Amino acid sequence: MQINHNSSILTLEDMPLDVGYSSEKVDLKNSAGEIFSIGGQNGATQLLISAPFIDDALLSQLKDIDTLLSLNALGGITKALIVANDKHELPTLEEWLSGYDYDEAFGDFYGVRLSNKELAKSLFIISKDGAVFYHEILNDLSEPFSIDKALAKIVAANSCYTGKGCHG
Repeated sequence: MQINHNSSILTLEDMPLDVGYSSEKVDLKNSAGEIFSIGGQNGATQLLISAPFIDDALLSQLKDIDTLLSLNALGGITKALIVANDKHELPTLEEWLSGYDYDEAFGDFYGVRLSNKELAKSLFIISKDGAVFYHEILNDLSEPFSIDKALAKIVAANSCYTGKGCHG
C-alpha cells in the first residue's frame, strides 16, 4: 500500500491486520516510561489511532471524536493514540492513553509500519471480544479520518457483543 505525504511516497512494510481477525495485545510506553497494554480482548471496545506525527489537525479530530462519543452516550471505550518512538511529544488528552511503540510490536502486528519506520495514520476499532471490527488506513497523511463512519462502527461493535463474540 502506498502512502502519500507532501510530495513523498511511503509504503507499508507489511499487510495490515484485516477486519475479522483477532487483534494482538501489545505493550506501549507512555511519556513517564510506564508500560500499558492495548489490543486483544479486554472486555471493552477499543479505538486505536496511530500517527506518523501529531499536529493540530489530528488533535482537533481526536477532540471531535470525544465530542461525538459523548453526544452518543458511548462511554467505556478504551481510546489510545500510538506513535512510533519517543522522538514524538505525546499530548495530554483526557480519557486517552498515549504511547510509544517502543518494541515495534504495534507496527508489526497491526501492519502499519511505514518504510521510514514511522507508523501509518490509521484507526482500528477492536470489539469487546478482541476482533478487529473496522480499520481505516489513510492513503494521504494530510487527510482526516472518516469520523462519521468510525462512529457508526463503534456503535455496531458495542451493540453486537453478546458475551459469545460477534459471531456467536
